[in-house]
Amino acid sequence: MLPDTVHKLPQSERFAYARLLAYMTRVDNELTVEEMSMFEQRLGIALLSPKQRQVIRADLKTPPSLEECLEDLGEEAGRLALRDAVLMAAADGSVDEDERATLEEIAEHMDLADDSVNRLLEWTKDGYAWMNAGYELLNDLSR
Repeated sequence: MLPDTVHKLPQSERFAYARLLAYMTRVDNELTVEEMSMFEQRLGIALLSPKQRQVIRADLKTPPSLEECLEDLGEEAGRLALRDAVLMAAADGSVDEDERATLEEIAEHMDLADDSVNRLLEWTKDGYAWMNAGYELLNDLSR
């Protein structure tokens, strides 16, 4: 699990964060097991109320507009949401053009550096390589 500060955000920003992740699951019109797993993990970290979780689950089926999702994100929440949106986009092994465009739009809305998405994608790639090395290590531990 990522060291995180999502749970320290104000409730409204945690809700906006979760809505943005729900939006990201639908950008490529395909919800994979890997994306859903990542979504559920990140939703758990947001510590939302049962009523808010219900709204977020409805957003999985009918996501709000990207603009709606971005409305209540502060600076820190926006950076965390972009990071986790990148993780979700890459969870199925590739980031398609629509996902990439959405990530760039989020970064632009948050007024982040021009190379933010590229840097986060590289970080994600390195992280997945590290995780795969861990799986290989576990397999090597067997007698």
